Amino acid sequence: MSDRSHNLLSIRPEIPSAKISDNMSENERFQNLTFRPILKLQNFMFIAVFKNYIAKHKNSFYELSLEKRFEFIENAIQKDIKFRNSLKGIVIGHFTVEEYEIYIKNSSALNKRMMNMVIDRLKDQVQLFEEPVLL
Repeated sequence: MSDRSHNLLSIRPEIPSAKISDNMSENERFQNLTFRPILKLQNFMFIAVFKNYIAKHKNSFYELSLEKRFEFIENAIQKDIKFRNSLKGIVIGHFTVEEYEIYIKNSSALNKRMMNMVIDRLKDQVQLFEEPVLL
């Protein structure tokens, strides 16, 4: 294992609830071993990036109901290809070379899993996206 791979793996948080079993699919295994720790590690980055996305869209997010905010999050990630690719880069940049080789074999299905996890993560933390109060 290269120094880079070792260093990347050493900074990832452990997630005890991310179980691994013999009967799970390769994609589910990748999700639990790779995506979950990286998403947890990068959580503050996702929050910052989404706050910037809100600002670039004239803060219209703040005027929406909770349900519409959830839709805004989904649409931002599913329909804004530049934004989606930026989020993917935040995750893929934390792959080891070995993980990247697994990822490229089934990138389409893994991208869908990855983006659904990011959507869920942002929705679960929607309270962090309140309009800033000016003093």
